Amino acid sequence: MSTVARPVAFQGRGLSEVVNELTDEVRELYTADEVPWVIGYSGGKDSTAVLQLVWLALQGLPPEQRSKPVHVISTDTLVENPIVAAWVSQSLETMKKAAEEQGLPIEPHRLTPKVEDTFWVNLIGRGYPAPRPKFRWCTERMKIKPSNRFIRQVVRRHGEAILVLGIRKAESQARARAMAKHEKRRVRDRLSPNGNLPNSLVYSPIEDWTNDEVWAFLMQQANPWGYKNKDLLTMYQGASSDSECPLVVDDTTPSCGDSRFGCWTCTLVDQDKSMTAMIQNDPEQKKWMRPLLTLRNELDDVSTEKETRDFRRMNGRVQLFNDRIIQGPYTQKAREDWLRKLLRAQAHVRKEGPEEARNIELITMGELHEIRRIWVFKKHEVEDILPRIYEEETGEKFPGQDLDQSLVIRANEIDLLRKICGDDEIHFTMVRELLAVEREYRTKTRRKGLYEALEKVIQKGFYENKEDALEFAQLKEAITASGVRTEAADQPQALTLDEETDAPS
Repeated sequence: MSTVARPVAFQGRGLSEVVNELTDEVRELYTADEVPWVIGYSGGKDSTAVLQLVWLALQGLPPEQRSKPVHVISTDTLVENPIVAAWVSQSLETMKKAAEEQGLPIEPHRLTPKVEDTFWVNLIGRGYPAPRPKFRWCTERMKIKPSNRFIRQVVRRHGEAILVLGIRKAESQARARAMAKHEKRRVRDRLSPNGNLPNSLVYSPIEDWTNDEVWAFLMQQANPWGYKNKDLLTMYQGASSDSECPLVVDDTTPSCGDSRFGCWTCTLVDQDKSMTAMIQNDPEQKKWMRPLLTLRNELDDVSTEKETRDFRRMNGRVQLFNDRIIQGPYTQKAREDWLRKLLRAQAHVRKEGPEEARNIELITMGELHEIRRIWVFKKHEVEDILPRIYEEETGEKFPGQDLDQSLVIRANEIDLLRKICGDDEIHFTMVRELLAVEREYRTKTRRKGLYEALEKVIQKGFYENKEDALEFAQLKEAITASGVRTEAADQPQALTLDEETDAPS
């Protein structure tokens, strides 16, 4: 027979007593100085609980003491779970209106990454492979940088900032260790130094709460800005495999705290349990999300990487690990395929999804423009194929402006080049890039660096195929290991522009 676990952090006290104690603490900290507050809000249970505590505390202050702003920041990576993203967006709108009506200095802000830092610009544009634990390129660009940029702006204006976060020790052992480390350097009760941002402190009012204590608070305390916490509970229930969220549990019963919402494209986990559960628990209403889950699983499929990724790194070099080639960025064909699949998924969601998803942007127009720019001007894919892909997959004309025609090769010229090169893709891409580099430098008043740029392209296209590249890389490693330094150990034996050849200039 299982025993019912009582709240631990509450230490036998009632919910109202704990809430009153915390709101008094919040009011004391808030009125102690003029340092502005920044609350991290994701729309999840922990950040909602923290924001409610601060909101309730400010309601208890006389208007003249509500003197400094409380910024509520929510970072939208642009690849958030669509249901959660809609929830957060609507919550921020409701919050802004309620704060104005109640005379509270609470200012909501929706933050997004810069276009060059978004998921699709890096994956489809630059060709970064889907994120992995050892190549986690996404979190810093999409989540940390936007929030840090905002906090630094607050610090520049006011000299300091206090971050109010819903972090809890019960989340994980790693989180508990990190919080314990910062506790030792606290300057005041619950105010810990922020190791990443100078002149900012972290306040964590619910650090000792358990999952069930968070839910008990949210279910018993009405949301002060008018949003329904029961709807939040329903969303968590829909993202749990057993479709349940017990609030009073035994030691073996999982809680709703195990429902993790995040980017629908995330490949840092084995599977997207929350989206999978949402579809399974409500197959008729959530079937419109299936193409997203399918695309996410395809991104996570490592068995296709030998076909979808180049055998050269971004800089054109070939690197080995245990005598095997380390795969590089996605190939041009793979990037074009990812874009087509994404646009098809977007069209499906707009057609089959609920009313609030009819205008959804799985990829923004700003991202499409940036991807096009990278393809043509950085990767020298001068056939400029993105507008055609967009029109074929959406049935609409691409709204972008025409590119500089002096840098774009006409379709009939590309067809002729392909015919000349035959099936030799490496030869084709090398000649195409050489033409693009020459055209780029033709428009410049000074052509300094042209020879170096051309030589770099030649070295990248030096290999006959992947097997030839592997053989050369192994030879280079063997020469290096033997201690013999030759020109062959430093670079492929492509002809430099200073060498004489029998070929006409």
